[in-house]
Amino acid sequence: MLAFPHDVKSQALPSVASSGNQISLNGRTLSATWFQRPGKAGQVTTHLSDGAFRQLIGVNFLNSSNWATQPIQWFSSVTKPLVLATRLLGAYRYLDITNFAQTSGWQIQTNGNILVIATPKAQVTNIVQSQQPSDASVTPVQQTRILVDLDRPTPWQVAQGSVIKKIPNPSSDPDTPTPKSTVPPNREWTITLDGIADPVLIERYTPQPPAAPPTLLPNLLKQLLPATPTQPIPPAPQPLIQQVEVVKNQTIISLSIPFGLSPQVSTVANPSRLIIDIRPDPLQERDIAWAPGLRWRQHYVNLGTERFPVVWLEVNPRKFGLRLKPMWASHDGLVGTAPLIQTAQRYLALAGINGGYFNRNNRLPLGAIRRDSQWLSGPILNRGAIAWNDSGQFYFGRLTLEETLITANDQRLPILFLNSGYVQSGVARYTPAWGSTYTPLTDNEIILVVEKDQITNQLPGGKVGGMAIPIPQNGYLLTLRANAASAASQLPIGGAVSISSATTPADFSRYPHIIGAGPLLLQNRQIVLDAKGEKFSNAFIAEKAVRSGICTTATGTLVITAVHNRAGGYGPTLAEHAQLMQLMGCVDALNLDGGSSTSLYLGGQLLDRSPSTAARVHNGIGIFLQPR
Repeated sequence: MLAFPHDVKSQALPSVASSGNQISLNGRTLSATWFQRPGKAGQVTTHLSDGAFRQLIGVNFLNSSNWATQPIQWFSSVTKPLVLATRLLGAYRYLDITNFAQTSGWQIQTNGNILVIATPKAQVTNIVQSQQPSDASVTPVQQTRILVDLDRPTPWQVAQGSVIKKIPNPSSDPDTPTPKSTVPPNREWTITLDGIADPVLIERYTPQPPAAPPTLLPNLLKQLLPATPTQPIPPAPQPLIQQVEVVKNQTIISLSIPFGLSPQVSTVANPSRLIIDIRPDPLQERDIAWAPGLRWRQHYVNLGTERFPVVWLEVNPRKFGLRLKPMWASHDGLVGTAPLIQTAQRYLALAGINGGYFNRNNRLPLGAIRRDSQWLSGPILNRGAIAWNDSGQFYFGRLTLEETLITANDQRLPILFLNSGYVQSGVARYTPAWGSTYTPLTDNEIILVVEKDQITNQLPGGKVGGMAIPIPQNGYLLTLRANAASAASQLPIGGAVSISSATTPADFSRYPHIIGAGPLLLQNRQIVLDAKGEKFSNAFIAEKAVRSGICTTATGTLVITAVHNRAGGYGPTLAEHAQLMQLMGCVDALNLDGGSSTSLYLGGQLLDRSPSTAARVHNGIGIFLQPR
């Protein structure tokens, strides 16, 4: 088994008086890393991880070219921003919030590993919608603005919820068909503020109970007359503000937002106000030097008439202290999935992105994973992969691993798959990296136990998912499936065996780390997309979806990207993804697993989406800050 970096339970922080991984914000306990340390004149300074500060308090980060400071905006001036000092420790960037908290009237104390924050009580005095949205089924929805007036600045959060199922209008005529909607359903979003709304607002935005369906009487005349076609009644547009309620001293504003639009939330001072703009292009553009050799950027990239929101990290892997490594969800083998945010935090990664494909049902890998020159899982279907070393060199191509079992009398048997959830007729091999045991993935497998290069047992696998067979620490299992079962007679117990291993192209074998995904998008600045050749389905090729990618630029910078839905529509096709990577200056580029798997992580936060919308994934690529 590998020595996993996530075996490190915690890191001691130098010259720190106290630290922890939770905060209590006005009585609610939330996950957030923090520390306090002695400051000048006996004062204690408080440092909060920047992801928590941004997402739990609602602070906007402004552009910065100096990683040691972070300008912020929070119910304050954009032209004269407050600038906070930053500090990198472990896998997080911390902001010194001491003066900010003092100026804002916060009370701060510690209770064990919890930082207790109490902010002054606030009132929500008014909520105004500046324009009623038009009926989305008839005309395009125009931009709408909601203004939330407050008597003072207060923490706020925004969260994306689930799709809202439409309830059809009851018809007065039982013969009138209920029309099927041609537009995608609305999505729920919630804005939560630490403050109590005026009761008038709660009453104003309390949903009315649905009207009772009309009592239907038989229409005798209609039964006698020839049928005439009737126009279906279109569904009524849903109100944008669904509800305003106060729960545990928080005001929750629930919104129903049509497809193609999202909220962009900002704050202003004098008076303190939250501005919620519902728009097709909500991404706030950013260019922030986040750490030495690491920039966080997000912009719209134009492709023809389409505008795609792209969130990306630029990494200089030759900068002292930054390293890339594959990471995966399970503690003790290859079976398992988890949200990338959890995996990254367990590995103590500074940043990361989701990696290759996997089977969602049995949570097994479907592609190459190699770390520190050890294969965790072999490639499949000659698909695209990225390889790299610790000197900041990268290699992109379509990867095949050729393993051959060689017997004492020089018989050769191809091993088609290594530690893979991809199941086909033939011979597969399972090593201790898979886990402590192997459970058959197909019926009637023949399993050979190999220890110290000698076959020590032959076992019938039985039914799929049946008996768990221990994998020897000093060897591996060979699984003979379908037609390959006949080879068992040539592999007697006691027979000596060895394995030869080579990659195609051979260059891949020179790199200690590999992640496979696909399809390959760019090589030497040229689009080389061949999704059919990499055995992706027609549906996958044509799909417009959220995409993850990884690429290198002409200066040797590594870029990890998340591309979400185009303004007013769906995400890019694979062909559009290749063009976008080309427009961003990529020389070589690889498509990673996408859709709900797409997750771009930085210092405790997801940059590209609400964590609640991110699926569990099998593996990813982590960026680590090596201790100096």
